[in-house]
Amino acid sequence: MLPIDPSQVDPAAIGTKRTTLEMGHEEAIEHVRAVFTDAGFGIPVEFSPSELLNEKVDADRDPYYVLGACNPAVADRALDASANRLGGLFPCNVVVWEEEPRVQTVYHVSIMRIARLVGMAPDDEAMAGIIEDTGELADEAFSNL
Repeated sequence: MLPIDPSQVDPAAIGTKRTTLEMGHEEAIEHVRAVFTDAGFGIPVEFSPSELLNEKVDADRDPYYVLGACNPAVADRALDASANRLGGLFPCNVVVWEEEPRVQTVYHVSIMRIARLVGMAPDDEAMAGIIEDTGELADEAFSNL
């Protein structure tokens, strides 16, 4: 049994952000990477699950790409606040998938909020500040997409 009922979780409680871009898939990936970099995130990890799955298990998936975004200063604070456990969720993923040609969905959830919700991070003032800071950074990035 899960400790929380996923059907009862308000998307705002996990910092869900979603938008649609009208451009090609590769163009969208480049755009998202640039916007998140401008907002203060590094992108230390990125990969295409669709390419991997299509190659390994003949999945026939449409283009799907993951950009692992990280703001080092906030990540450092989050590790301290969570007794290093939050690192199990690093980096913060921003996902780009193709709905149809020239229509891309960009999706993100806050690992900081999720970590607090499931007990990996404390529900205290320090974590609230981290969540606020990452929320502002993600809001800035999404407003510029």
